Amino acid sequence: MPKAYAYTRYGGPETETFVDVDRPSPGPGQILVAVRAAGVNPVDWKLRTGFRRPGDTGEPEFPLVLGNEAAGVVEEVGEGVTGFAAGDAVFGNTVSGGYAEYALLPAAVTAHLPRELSFTDAAVLPVAAATAYDGIRQLGLPAGATLLVTGAGGGVGVAAVQIARAFGLRVIGTASEGKKEFVERLGAVHIAPGPELAARVRAVTPEGVDGVYDLVGGEVLQEAAALLTDRSRLISAGAAQEEIERLGGARVARARTAAVLDEVARLVVRGDLDPHISRTFPLERAGEALRAVEEGHARGKVVIEVAA
Repeated sequence: MPKAYAYTRYGGPETETFVDVDRPSPGPGQILVAVRAAGVNPVDWKLRTGFRRPGDTGEPEFPLVLGNEAAGVVEEVGEGVTGFAAGDAVFGNTVSGGYAEYALLPAAVTAHLPRELSFTDAAVLPVAAATAYDGIRQLGLPAGATLLVTGAGGGVGVAAVQIARAFGLRVIGTASEGKKEFVERLGAVHIAPGPELAARVRAVTPEGVDGVYDLVGGEVLQEAAALLTDRSRLISAGAAQEEIERLGGARVARARTAAVLDEVARLVVRGDLDPHISRTFPLERAGEALRAVEEGHARGKVVIEVAA
């Protein structure tokens, strides 16, 4: 039977285990994919602890397979699916988790893999890179404008800095001192987080900033908001809806479309976006892969590779 890495109840790493599962059957609008690579993200372990995303309803049926993004080869398509056929190389978000030999993907959020792109690189685009792209598009800043990205050293932040630069924006990024060189290599002006953030930003851009892409929330978000005269240019993927709305901003509006995946893939192919894969693990070591992300030991993206 196909193998998958799942959690059997809400809790910590002790709830994780390998399970044998039936090969999934695609429902209407779904694609069955033989997984070649799966991205590892903080949301994976957060969901394991019981975190519920906006819109999540109903009670889960355990075990739940981990993973929210994957790349692989189409095995079968469900009713109503067009544009995909068995043998196609694809990547996208998952319906059933990606830490597995087989996964279901919604056709609406699945894209064809460009020839120039590896399964490993494509597997980390649907969550962090697509979130970054959606936010940059939502801000709609003109070329030459200045964007502040808080949390620029994290998965979404790294992608947001690069995408913003590709759109012609000047970028200032907050990150720990340990990530200063890394953030600067991405093309951003590095600013250390912490108290009096606004003053440090104004020291390098006295006129303030034209937009803020927040990935941290809390006091960092409040200080960043003070740099803006137009709060409609304030978006966050790191704060609660009520927190960002209280400051006059908005949550990042996720498009969740194949078109966005196509766009981020093109950015990678053109050399404008480096996925920054730092570590890969075989499926047999999926637990180690998730620990690397959960414990904060990984700089860059972590990928689980599944043998063909």
